[in-house]
Amino acid sequence: MKKFTVLVFLLNITFLFAQKEISGVVKDNTGAVLSGVNIVEKGTTNGVSTDMQGGYIIKVKDGAVLVFSYVGYTNTEKNATSGIIDIIMNENGGQTLKDVVIVGSRNTKRTVVNSAVPIDIINIKDVTTQSGKLEINQLLQYIAPSFNANKQSGSDGADHVDPASLRGLGPDQTLVLINGKRRHQSSLVNLFGTRGRGNTGTDLNAIPASAIKRIEILRDGAAAQYGSDAIAGVINIVLNDNINELNGSVTYGVFNTKAKGDFLPGTPNTKNYRLDQNGNGNSYGKNQAFDGGSVKVAANYGVAIGEKGGFANFTTEYINKNKTLRPTYDFRKGFGDAEIQSFNLFANIAVPVSDKTEFYAFGGRNYRDTDAYAFTRNDGERVVESIYPGGYTPRITSNIIDNSLAAGFRTETASGWKIDISNTYGKNLFHYYIKGTINASLEAASPTEFDAGGHTLTQNTTNFDFSKNYDSVLSGLNIAFGAEYRTERFTIFAGDEGSYTTYDTNGRPITDPTTQSAPTIPNPDYDPSDPTSSPTISRPGGSQGFPGYSPLNTVDKGRTNLSLYTDAELDITDTFLISGAVRFENYSDFGSTLNGKLAMRLKASKNINFRGSVSTGFRAPSLAQIYYNLHFTNFNASGATEVLLAPNNSPVTKAFGIQKLNEEKAVNASLGFTANFGDFTATVDGYFIKVKNRIVLTGYFDAAPLNIGVAEAQFFVNGVDTKTTGLDLVLAWKKKFGGSLFSATLVGNINNMKIDNVKNGSLPEDTFFGRRERAFLLASAPKNKFGLNLNYARQKFDAGLAFTHFSKVVLVDYGDEEDVYHDRIVTDLTLGYQLTKSLKLSLGSNNLFNVYPTKQDEKGNTEAGGYWDAVQMGFSGAYYYARLGFTF
Repeated sequence: MKKFTVLVFLLNITFLFAQKEISGVVKDNTGAVLSGVNIVEKGTTNGVSTDMQGGYIIKVKDGAVLVFSYVGYTNTEKNATSGIIDIIMNENGGQTLKDVVIVGSRNTKRTVVNSAVPIDIINIKDVTTQSGKLEINQLLQYIAPSFNANKQSGSDGADHVDPASLRGLGPDQTLVLINGKRRHQSSLVNLFGTRGRGNTGTDLNAIPASAIKRIEILRDGAAAQYGSDAIAGVINIVLNDNINELNGSVTYGVFNTKAKGDFLPGTPNTKNYRLDQNGNGNSYGKNQAFDGGSVKVAANYGVAIGEKGGFANFTTEYINKNKTLRPTYDFRKGFGDAEIQSFNLFANIAVPVSDKTEFYAFGGRNYRDTDAYAFTRNDGERVVESIYPGGYTPRITSNIIDNSLAAGFRTETASGWKIDISNTYGKNLFHYYIKGTINASLEAASPTEFDAGGHTLTQNTTNFDFSKNYDSVLSGLNIAFGAEYRTERFTIFAGDEGSYTTYDTNGRPITDPTTQSAPTIPNPDYDPSDPTSSPTISRPGGSQGFPGYSPLNTVDKGRTNLSLYTDAELDITDTFLISGAVRFENYSDFGSTLNGKLAMRLKASKNINFRGSVSTGFRAPSLAQIYYNLHFTNFNASGATEVLLAPNNSPVTKAFGIQKLNEEKAVNASLGFTANFGDFTATVDGYFIKVKNRIVLTGYFDAAPLNIGVAEAQFFVNGVDTKTTGLDLVLAWKKKFGGSLFSATLVGNINNMKIDNVKNGSLPEDTFFGRRERAFLLASAPKNKFGLNLNYARQKFDAGLAFTHFSKVVLVDYGDEEDVYHDRIVTDLTLGYQLTKSLKLSLGSNNLFNVYPTKQDEKGNTEAGGYWDAVQMGFSGAYYYARLGFTF
């Protein structure tokens, strides 16, 4: 009843606040569209910026006046008397644009159009209203040329935090900023059959889409400007700052369970089979036509603070998504997207202290409760029949808590120096709980649930930034310099004793694994005529599905980092720009590094710009890569094997001759152009990225001679050098015909990575980083991805149709055979109708034609069993949704 009352209240608000939606396109006097134009409702802080096609949409009160401002152009004011207002702006001698945040330059006069490096600006409000995708990773996958991410299953922690990458590099080789401030990474390190294997990364899905105004993607090496991790580029998330407006939506969607074609070899037919009520995979249960039902409720509201432009903007977002189930081979019962319950709170605040001084703060909290399938246990070596007759699928559940807070002061001195002093804090907690499992060494006495422990990463960054623009130096000079001090701390904490301990046949813990082996029992499938068959089998200890962290695994390690930087941009003439940056960094655990960057932009005509850059970069080894360790059971075609992932500073690592981890080093170069011809714009950029000493996870080495209680061991190493060449392109067209607006955008990425050198030393290359490990690295992105997005709007109706083509992905299975996932095209459709001034209904489908990865191996001999590897478009099929958006 309370929910119904709230809904009635929200609907009635519609009639209390009379607002209208204004849209249009902004161009210069040559007909070229202008992106990044600032549009503000006069007398308020309600504003938006134009997108890459010069388009904008803003909701204003009746009788409002719109103010259009842009660097180098005269301000234009228009009365908001009609629904479509197109603007032609005229150049002037140097009008400045207030509070422009463009990543890639510290020059407050720099815009996307005249930048020396490729930058995408993505208006999140436009994207979210034209898509049913729930999370940031899913949104960017289909609109950013070289961004790749998707859901996974059977990859432990990677089922809960989606690894994402730019230009085919690792998830930890892209730096993420929020409002220009460094975002902390996840404490998770990806270990198994997954994109980003051996990498840590930033959890973009911890940031609610409803809190975001726009996303700026710098597709260029930027470590010399922003520090570690920016080898592939930088993603800057700009938070909402609107006031006096309640925005939000309620979305519901489901997946089609009817897999098409040959996705399900080995099953009786292609119908969907359900797990039992406990989700343990002992029986399939009732068929369902749809699964993975999801609900998303989001709201954003801002209030004014004072009369000088201060604001406080707040966002709350709730997501509840059920599992999908896509069983394939008869040995794999539980497989599909994880279940997620997520609750987000985010805030963005700015308070003027004086005419030229402002206090700001932003941050939030994300809580996620997730539930994912582990690998099915079927044979006698893995199953206690009295508990799970016929086998079972353990479930890895987790609580993920992500907190962040940034605060600082911005001011401008009388002499024109802009000063920004800030502190940014972030912490990620990842806590594992294993359900539907057993400790096999306890046999029938085993509990079926365990607290398996977890890990945390804490980061605190203090910044001092100074910049000034000199209009009198040639055609303009901007200089900037600053310092950054960062502390990081990584911990691993232990779980329940039963989650990590091996017990003897009397139920007593085996305390010394170097002298005692796991208990054995008779093998019911023993065949004396088969020389590979054993009369006994072992009962491995710890929770099946994911072993818990023991007191021997616990870690509490930290480090500090001091950075000094300077950069400058000089407009030598109105048509030629050159910029440079130098950054020095000193880490307490591996030493110092110095990096630089040069970039240029040549305005060949009013319509065409050429641009290019060259830089050096680096990425410091993450604390997780240095100190992470785990004792686990690995399953492959040969059965179960006990494995130790040893930390970089351990005696085991040294025994194999593994060296101390050092930073990755990179060289980046890019060359491209932008073009504007009336309603058509284009950006094309080629790139080259060479990375030395990339940190990877090795294969499994024979550890029996070391007598450490496990059969195999693996490590993080500076193991390979890679070269990546590629091309990004964005072609966009937007045109108004009478009362109708059409737009078409083609985004594409061509990417080719090669492994130049495997640094195995005296160790065998096939084990150190063999074909299988190399395939995981090279499959970080398809060789090419192209997306065609078509949009139409007329009065209250709009529609969007998108086609995304993914090229093939090649992996290698345990049988050392190639598994080829062939190229596929995914189609998305959305239809929207403005019911009232405040309510909009949208219906649509992601993957409309229910496209699945194609069959590659009848036996399913891959790490996770075949079709649930990190492939192009995921594995859950068509998703249908309805959304009610509201604005009051």
